[in-house]
Amino acid sequence: MQEIFDKANAVLAAINDAKPATAEELEAFRIQYLGSKNVLKDLFGAMAQLPGDRKKEYGQLMNTLKAAAEAKYEELKNSGGGDRKAKTEIPDLSAPGYSLPLGSRHPISIVKNKMIEIFARIGFTVAEGPEVEDDWHNFTALGTPKDHPARDMQDTFYISEDKHWLLRTHTSSVQVRMMETQKPPLRMIMPGRVYRNETISARAHCTFHQVEGLYIDENVSFADLKQAMYYFAQEMFGRDTQIRFRPSFFPFTEPSAEMDISCFICGGTGCAVCKHSGWVEIGGCGMVDPHVLENCKIDPAKYSGYAFGMGIERITMLKYQINDLRLFFENDVRLLKQFESAL
Repeated sequence: MQEIFDKANAVLAAINDAKPATAEELEAFRIQYLGSKNVLKDLFGAMAQLPGDRKKEYGQLMNTLKAAAEAKYEELKNSGGGDRKAKTEIPDLSAPGYSLPLGSRHPISIVKNKMIEIFARIGFTVAEGPEVEDDWHNFTALGTPKDHPARDMQDTFYISEDKHWLLRTHTSSVQVRMMETQKPPLRMIMPGRVYRNETISARAHCTFHQVEGLYIDENVSFADLKQAMYYFAQEMFGRDTQIRFRPSFFPFTEPSAEMDISCFICGGTGCAVCKHSGWVEIGGCGMVDPHVLENCKIDPAKYSGYAFGMGIERITMLKYQINDLRLFFENDVRLLKQFESAL
Protein backbone atom coordinates (compact mmCIF):
# COMPACT_ATOMS: atom_id res chain seq x y z
CA MET A 1 0.00 0.00 0.00
CA GLN A 2 2.79 2.44 0.86
CA GLU A 3 4.53 1.55 -2.38
CA ILE A 4 1.48 2.71 -4.35
CA PHE A 5 1.43 6.06 -2.54
CA ASP A 6 5.19 6.47 -3.01
CA LYS A 7 4.91 5.82 -6.76
CA ALA A 8 2.15 8.44 -7.13
CA ASN A 9 4.15 11.03 -5.17
CA ALA A 10 7.22 10.30 -7.30
CA VAL A 11 5.22 11.02 -10.49
CA LEU A 12 3.92 14.28 -8.96
CA ALA A 13 7.47 15.36 -8.15
CA ALA A 14 8.57 14.52 -11.70
CA ILE A 15 5.78 16.65 -13.13
CA ASN A 16 6.68 19.64 -10.95
CA ASP A 17 10.38 19.35 -11.81
CA ALA A 18 9.88 18.90 -15.58
CA LYS A 19 11.59 21.56 -17.72
CA PRO A 20 11.24 20.63 -21.42
CA ALA A 21 13.59 22.81 -23.50
CA THR A 22 12.30 22.14 -27.00
CA ALA A 23 8.97 21.71 -28.72
CA GLU A 24 9.68 18.00 -29.09
CA GLU A 25 10.32 17.62 -25.35
CA LEU A 26 7.13 19.51 -24.52
CA GLU A 27 5.14 17.21 -26.80
CA ALA A 28 6.75 14.19 -25.13
CA PHE A 29 5.67 15.58 -21.72
CA ARG A 30 2.10 15.92 -22.97
CA ILE A 31 2.00 12.37 -24.31
CA GLN A 32 3.52 10.93 -21.10
CA TYR A 33 1.18 12.61 -18.64
CA LEU A 34 -1.88 13.72 -20.66
CA GLY A 35 -1.94 11.45 -23.72
CA SER A 36 -4.37 8.61 -24.38
CA LYS A 37 -1.91 6.11 -22.84
CA ASN A 38 -0.44 8.29 -20.09
CA VAL A 39 1.21 6.90 -16.92
CA LEU A 40 -1.59 8.22 -14.73
CA LYS A 41 -4.01 5.58 -15.97
CA ASP A 42 -2.03 2.78 -14.25
CA LEU A 43 -1.90 4.80 -11.03
CA PHE A 44 -5.67 5.32 -11.13
CA GLY A 45 -6.08 1.59 -11.65
CA ALA A 46 -4.05 0.85 -8.50
CA MET A 47 -6.86 2.32 -6.38
CA ALA A 48 -8.60 -1.07 -6.51
CA GLN A 49 -5.75 -2.57 -4.46
CA LEU A 50 -6.21 -0.15 -1.53
CA PRO A 51 -8.49 -0.70 1.49
CA GLY A 52 -11.60 1.41 1.73
CA ASP A 53 -10.26 3.80 4.40
CA ARG A 54 -7.32 4.83 2.15
CA LYS A 55 -9.14 5.20 -1.16
CA LYS A 56 -10.37 8.73 -0.40
CA GLU A 57 -6.88 9.91 0.44
CA TYR A 58 -5.46 8.28 -2.67
CA GLY A 59 -8.19 9.71 -4.87
CA GLN A 60 -7.40 13.21 -3.66
CA LEU A 61 -3.70 12.60 -4.43
CA MET A 62 -4.52 11.43 -7.96
CA ASN A 63 -6.73 14.47 -8.61
CA THR A 64 -3.88 16.70 -7.47
CA LEU A 65 -1.48 14.81 -9.72
CA LYS A 66 -3.72 15.15 -12.80
CA ALA A 67 -4.35 18.88 -12.16
CA ALA A 68 -0.61 19.42 -11.72
CA ALA A 69 0.14 17.77 -15.08
CA GLU A 70 -2.44 19.92 -16.90
CA ALA A 71 -1.32 23.14 -15.21
CA LYS A 72 2.35 22.39 -15.89
CA TYR A 73 1.70 21.77 -19.58
CA GLU A 74 -0.33 24.97 -20.03
CA GLU A 75 2.30 26.99 -18.18
CA LEU A 76 5.11 25.68 -20.36
CA LYS A 77 3.12 26.09 -23.58
CA ASN A 78 2.03 29.68 -22.85
CA SER A 79 5.47 30.79 -21.69
CA GLY A 80 7.23 29.36 -24.71
CA GLY A 81 9.14 26.97 -22.55
CA GLY A 82 8.90 24.29 -25.18
CA ASP A 83 10.47 26.46 -27.89
CA ARG A 84 13.42 28.28 -26.38
CA LYS A 85 15.06 28.77 -29.78
CA ALA A 86 12.08 30.64 -31.24
CA LYS A 87 11.70 32.73 -28.09
CA THR A 88 15.24 34.05 -28.24
CA GLU A 89 15.38 34.58 -32.01
CA ILE A 90 15.82 38.26 -32.94
CA PRO A 91 14.51 39.40 -36.34
CA ASP A 92 16.84 41.06 -38.84
CA LEU A 93 16.05 44.73 -38.32
CA SER A 94 18.10 45.71 -41.39
CA ALA A 95 15.95 43.64 -43.79
CA PRO A 96 13.86 45.70 -46.24
CA GLY A 97 10.14 45.94 -45.50
CA TYR A 98 7.38 44.56 -47.64
CA SER A 99 6.40 46.94 -50.45
CA LEU A 100 2.74 47.94 -50.64
CA PRO A 101 1.08 47.83 -54.08
CA LEU A 102 0.34 51.24 -55.57
CA GLY A 103 -3.09 52.06 -56.82
CA SER A 104 -3.81 53.35 -60.30
CA ARG A 105 -6.12 55.88 -61.84
CA HIS A 106 -9.43 54.58 -63.10
CA PRO A 107 -9.63 54.50 -66.92
CA ILE A 108 -12.60 56.89 -66.79
CA SER A 109 -10.51 59.40 -64.83
CA ILE A 110 -7.58 58.98 -67.24
CA VAL A 111 -9.71 59.76 -70.28
CA LYS A 112 -11.59 62.59 -68.54
CA ASN A 113 -8.34 64.28 -67.59
CA LYS A 114 -7.03 63.81 -71.13
CA MET A 115 -10.16 65.43 -72.59
CA ILE A 116 -9.86 68.37 -70.18
CA GLU A 117 -6.21 68.78 -71.14
CA ILE A 118 -6.97 68.78 -74.87
CA PHE A 119 -9.71 71.40 -74.64
CA ALA A 120 -7.64 73.50 -72.22
CA ARG A 121 -5.06 73.97 -75.01
CA ILE A 122 -7.65 75.86 -77.08
CA GLY A 123 -8.93 78.03 -74.27
CA PHE A 124 -11.67 75.99 -72.58
CA THR A 125 -11.98 76.17 -68.80
CA VAL A 126 -13.76 73.66 -66.53
CA ALA A 127 -17.19 74.37 -65.01
CA GLU A 128 -19.11 72.13 -62.61
CA GLY A 129 -22.62 72.03 -61.21
CA PRO A 130 -24.91 70.02 -58.91
CA GLU A 131 -25.93 66.45 -59.75
CA VAL A 132 -29.37 67.04 -58.19
CA GLU A 133 -31.08 69.51 -60.53
CA ASP A 134 -34.40 71.28 -60.92
CA ASP A 135 -36.68 71.06 -63.93
CA TRP A 136 -35.73 74.50 -65.23
CA HIS A 137 -32.01 73.93 -65.61
CA ASN A 138 -32.28 70.33 -66.80
CA PHE A 139 -35.23 70.61 -69.22
CA THR A 140 -37.22 73.84 -69.57
CA ALA A 141 -34.37 76.29 -70.18
CA LEU A 142 -32.96 73.92 -72.80
CA GLY A 143 -36.14 73.93 -74.87
CA THR A 144 -37.35 70.47 -73.81
CA PRO A 145 -41.18 70.60 -73.81
CA LYS A 146 -43.39 68.99 -71.18
CA ASP A 147 -44.39 66.16 -73.52
CA HIS A 148 -40.82 65.29 -74.55
CA PRO A 149 -39.96 61.58 -74.03
CA ALA A 150 -36.87 62.53 -72.02
CA ARG A 151 -39.17 63.71 -69.23
CA ASP A 152 -40.75 60.28 -68.78
CA MET A 153 -40.02 58.47 -65.55
CA GLN A 154 -38.72 55.61 -67.68
CA ASP A 155 -35.86 57.88 -68.78
CA THR A 156 -35.33 60.19 -65.77
CA PHE A 157 -34.78 59.61 -62.06
CA TYR A 158 -37.14 62.01 -60.25
CA ILE A 159 -36.66 62.56 -56.54
CA SER A 160 -39.82 64.56 -55.83
CA GLU A 161 -43.46 63.72 -56.50
CA ASP A 162 -44.06 66.90 -58.47
CA LYS A 163 -41.11 66.06 -60.77
CA HIS A 164 -39.45 69.35 -59.93
CA TRP A 165 -36.26 67.78 -58.59
CA LEU A 166 -34.33 65.08 -60.40
CA LEU A 167 -30.91 63.56 -60.96
CA ARG A 168 -29.47 65.44 -63.92
CA THR A 169 -29.71 63.57 -67.22
CA HIS A 170 -26.87 65.55 -68.84
CA THR A 171 -24.34 68.19 -67.90
CA SER A 172 -26.10 70.67 -70.19
CA SER A 173 -27.71 71.94 -66.99
CA VAL A 174 -24.31 73.37 -66.07
CA GLN A 175 -24.28 75.26 -69.37
CA VAL A 176 -27.54 76.94 -68.37
CA ARG A 177 -26.15 77.91 -64.98
CA MET A 178 -23.02 79.39 -66.56
CA MET A 179 -25.01 81.39 -69.11
CA GLU A 180 -27.28 82.71 -66.34
CA THR A 181 -24.47 83.85 -64.07
CA GLN A 182 -21.70 84.90 -66.47
CA LYS A 183 -21.53 87.25 -69.42
CA PRO A 184 -20.16 86.28 -72.85
CA PRO A 185 -17.67 85.40 -74.10
CA LEU A 186 -17.95 81.92 -72.55
CA ARG A 187 -15.66 79.05 -73.46
CA MET A 188 -15.90 76.10 -71.05
CA ILE A 189 -16.38 72.35 -70.73
CA MET A 190 -18.55 70.58 -68.17
CA PRO A 191 -17.33 67.11 -67.14
CA GLY A 192 -19.40 65.15 -64.65
CA ARG A 193 -21.61 62.21 -63.73
CA VAL A 194 -25.14 61.96 -65.12
CA TYR A 195 -28.06 59.58 -64.59
CA ARG A 196 -30.54 57.88 -66.92
CA ASN A 197 -33.25 55.39 -66.01
CA GLU A 198 -31.92 52.68 -68.33
CA THR A 199 -31.46 48.93 -68.07
CA ILE A 200 -27.85 48.06 -67.27
CA SER A 201 -26.14 46.15 -70.06
CA ALA A 202 -22.82 45.90 -71.87
CA ARG A 203 -23.66 49.10 -73.79
CA ALA A 204 -25.73 51.12 -71.26
CA HIS A 205 -25.79 51.99 -67.57
CA CYS A 206 -28.00 53.98 -65.20
CA THR A 207 -25.07 56.25 -64.36
CA PHE A 208 -22.24 57.38 -66.62
CA HIS A 209 -20.03 60.39 -67.35
CA GLN A 210 -20.14 63.18 -69.90
CA VAL A 211 -17.98 66.03 -71.09
CA GLU A 212 -20.03 68.83 -72.63
CA GLY A 213 -18.66 72.00 -74.12
CA LEU A 214 -20.02 75.52 -74.70
CA TYR A 215 -18.63 78.47 -76.64
CA ILE A 216 -20.62 81.75 -76.72
CA ASP A 217 -19.27 84.88 -78.41
CA GLU A 218 -19.92 87.22 -81.29
CA ASN A 219 -19.83 85.71 -84.78
CA VAL A 220 -19.40 82.08 -83.69
CA SER A 221 -20.16 79.75 -86.59
CA PHE A 222 -20.56 76.05 -87.32
CA ALA A 223 -17.10 76.17 -88.88
CA ASP A 224 -15.66 77.02 -85.45
CA LEU A 225 -17.44 73.98 -84.00
CA LYS A 226 -16.06 71.70 -86.72
CA GLN A 227 -12.50 72.89 -86.21
CA ALA A 228 -12.72 72.31 -82.43
CA MET A 229 -14.03 68.79 -83.01
CA TYR A 230 -11.36 68.04 -85.64
CA TYR A 231 -8.71 69.12 -83.18
CA PHE A 232 -10.11 67.02 -80.34
CA ALA A 233 -10.47 63.85 -82.42
CA GLN A 234 -6.92 64.01 -83.76
CA GLU A 235 -5.40 64.77 -80.36
CA MET A 236 -7.35 61.98 -78.65
CA PHE A 237 -7.22 59.25 -81.30
CA GLY A 238 -4.33 60.18 -83.59
CA ARG A 239 -3.48 62.52 -86.46
CA ASP A 240 -4.93 60.19 -89.10
CA THR A 241 -8.40 60.26 -87.50
CA GLN A 242 -11.13 61.70 -89.69
CA ILE A 243 -14.41 63.17 -88.47
CA ARG A 244 -17.79 63.54 -90.11
CA PHE A 245 -21.05 65.22 -89.14
CA ARG A 246 -24.53 63.76 -89.73
CA PRO A 247 -27.69 65.90 -89.45
CA SER A 248 -29.60 65.26 -86.23
CA PHE A 249 -31.96 66.93 -83.77
CA PHE A 250 -31.54 68.19 -80.20
CA PRO A 251 -34.03 70.53 -78.46
CA PHE A 252 -31.30 73.00 -77.47
CA THR A 253 -29.25 73.28 -80.70
CA GLU A 254 -30.15 74.28 -84.27
CA PRO A 255 -28.72 73.08 -86.57
CA SER A 256 -27.71 69.86 -84.82
CA ALA A 257 -25.39 67.02 -85.79
CA GLU A 258 -24.03 63.67 -84.66
CA MET A 259 -20.25 63.33 -84.69
CA ASP A 260 -18.51 60.23 -86.05
CA ILE A 261 -14.81 59.45 -86.21
CA SER A 262 -13.12 57.08 -88.62
CA CYS A 263 -12.54 53.71 -86.96
CA PHE A 264 -8.92 53.73 -85.84
CA ILE A 265 -9.00 49.97 -85.22
CA CYS A 266 -9.63 48.95 -88.84
CA GLY A 267 -8.54 52.20 -90.48
CA GLY A 268 -11.99 52.69 -91.98
CA THR A 269 -12.10 49.36 -93.83
CA GLY A 270 -14.81 47.92 -91.56
CA CYS A 271 -14.73 45.76 -88.43
CA ALA A 272 -16.96 44.57 -85.56
CA VAL A 273 -16.28 47.74 -83.51
CA CYS A 274 -17.58 50.07 -86.22
CA LYS A 275 -20.21 47.55 -87.39
CA HIS A 276 -18.35 47.34 -90.71
CA SER A 277 -19.22 50.94 -91.55
CA GLY A 278 -15.77 52.43 -91.04
CA TRP A 279 -17.21 55.06 -88.66
CA VAL A 280 -17.89 55.23 -84.91
CA GLU A 281 -20.22 57.75 -83.22
CA ILE A 282 -18.68 59.73 -80.36
CA GLY A 283 -21.24 62.43 -79.52
CA GLY A 284 -23.63 65.17 -80.54
CA CYS A 285 -23.20 68.88 -81.23
CA GLY A 286 -24.79 71.93 -82.82
CA MET A 287 -25.30 75.68 -82.70
CA VAL A 288 -27.00 76.89 -79.52
CA ASP A 289 -30.68 77.57 -80.23
CA PRO A 290 -31.52 81.30 -79.96
CA HIS A 291 -34.41 80.45 -77.61
CA VAL A 292 -31.93 78.91 -75.16
CA LEU A 293 -29.88 82.12 -75.26
CA GLU A 294 -33.03 84.14 -74.58
CA ASN A 295 -33.96 81.90 -71.62
CA CYS A 296 -30.54 82.67 -70.13
CA LYS A 297 -30.84 86.45 -70.78
CA ILE A 298 -28.25 86.50 -73.59
CA ASP A 299 -29.04 88.58 -76.68
CA PRO A 300 -29.22 86.14 -79.65
CA ALA A 301 -28.99 89.07 -82.08
CA LYS A 302 -25.49 89.86 -80.77
CA TYR A 303 -24.17 86.50 -79.64
CA SER A 304 -24.12 83.01 -81.07
CA GLY A 305 -22.45 79.83 -79.93
CA TYR A 306 -22.01 76.13 -80.25
CA ALA A 307 -22.32 73.22 -77.83
CA PHE A 308 -21.20 69.61 -77.90
CA GLY A 309 -21.39 66.57 -75.68
CA MET A 310 -19.57 63.24 -75.51
CA GLY A 311 -19.82 60.22 -73.23
CA ILE A 312 -16.55 59.55 -71.44
CA GLU A 313 -17.33 55.82 -71.24
CA ARG A 314 -17.80 55.67 -75.02
CA ILE A 315 -14.46 57.42 -75.64
CA THR A 316 -12.73 55.14 -73.11
CA MET A 317 -14.17 51.99 -74.65
CA LEU A 318 -12.97 53.08 -78.08
CA LYS A 319 -9.53 54.19 -76.95
CA TYR A 320 -8.75 51.07 -74.89
CA GLN A 321 -10.94 48.61 -76.86
CA ILE A 322 -13.08 47.63 -73.84
CA ASN A 323 -16.24 45.83 -74.93
CA ASP A 324 -18.39 45.93 -71.75
CA LEU A 325 -19.49 49.16 -70.07
CA ARG A 326 -20.17 47.37 -66.78
CA LEU A 327 -16.45 46.72 -66.26
CA PHE A 328 -15.97 50.40 -65.38
CA PHE A 329 -18.16 50.05 -62.27
CA GLU A 330 -17.01 46.67 -60.89
CA ASN A 331 -13.63 47.75 -59.43
CA ASP A 332 -12.06 44.56 -60.75
CA VAL A 333 -8.35 44.81 -59.86
CA ARG A 334 -7.44 42.74 -62.91
CA LEU A 335 -8.79 45.53 -65.13
CA LEU A 336 -7.55 48.47 -63.07
CA LYS A 337 -3.97 47.16 -62.79
CA GLN A 338 -3.65 47.47 -66.57
CA PHE A 339 -3.67 51.26 -66.15
CA GLU A 340 -0.82 51.53 -63.61
CA SER A 341 1.48 52.94 -66.30
CA ALA A 342 -0.81 55.96 -66.56
CA LEU A 343 0.25 57.22 -63.09
